[in-house]
Amino acid sequence: MPQSLSNVLVHLVFSTKNRTAWLTPALREEVFAYLVGILKDIGCHPIQVGGHDDHVHLVFAMVRTRSFAQVVEEVKTGSSRWMKTKGVPGFAWQVGYAVFSVSPGEVSSVVEYVRNQADHHKTVSFMDEFRALMKEAEIEMDERYVWD
Repeated sequence: MPQSLSNVLVHLVFSTKNRTAWLTPALREEVFAYLVGILKDIGCHPIQVGGHDDHVHLVFAMVRTRSFAQVVEEVKTGSSRWMKTKGVPGFAWQVGYAVFSVSPGEVSSVVEYVRNQADHHKTVSFMDEFRALMKEAEIEMDERYVWD
């Protein structure tokens, strides 16, 4: 086959360092837009970006020339630098992340889930949300390392 083709859809989740609520409502939409720009710049097709005070969800099509780790590093590094220019000098993302595959038939439900983060987090903490995501994905985690 003379072409290299892919359609790898992912849902990436990561939090602010120590889950500090740096993503205030006043700043949140700008942060999300900046994250979309980074994804586009590195060749990933953004589908939906959202989150809440202390974490983000990114749904996108992976570029086939980079690894998940490379994409995450570029997204976190670029947005962290940008946050500091917005007057949040101590801003940092937590070291880890979770990435989930999304089948094409499930994209609309994942997008809706990410869009509804504000309502979702009126009753569910990020930690409880993350535990549920891990359970649904059948990923075992050691909480000693997730919440540090």
